Amino acid sequence: MGVERLRATLFVIDDDGCILLFRGGDPARPDDGTWWFPPGGGVEPEETVGAAGRRELREETGLVVEDVGPVVLVRSTEFSFLGVDYDAVEHCFVVRAPRFEVIRSGWTEIERSVLHEHRWWCPEELAASDEVFHPADLVALLGRF
Repeated sequence: MGVERLRATLFVIDDDGCILLFRGGDPARPDDGTWWFPPGGGVEPEETVGAAGRRELREETGLVVEDVGPVVLVRSTEFSFLGVDYDAVEHCFVVRAPRFEVIRSGWTEIERSVLHEHRWWCPEELAASDEVFHPADLVALLGRF
């Protein structure tokens, strides 16, 4: 059993239906390589999941929104990061926005060390790619949104 963690995950989708993803890895597991994933992170004790979503979106991308909208998916996930095992409950939001340039000035030291790049992925690119994506069913999820 890992550390329990409440998370907010943001599926940021542009006007063309493409999603913003980051590529990164876990320095504690370099042999696992890297993978692509949406912005998001842990909910602080005093936050709601919506507030955490707004904060994570601002910190990780520079995009400021008043509301991240309703939770579109709640899922349980287990993962390891920097040698700690987590049992997380992830609340997912869909944020629609015109394509923008990511601003990294809000990144923490850890984010700067583990996030290697970002890019906008269109659904057909995701489906045709051999890259690793998290969540693993990202293409199917995007079809729902």
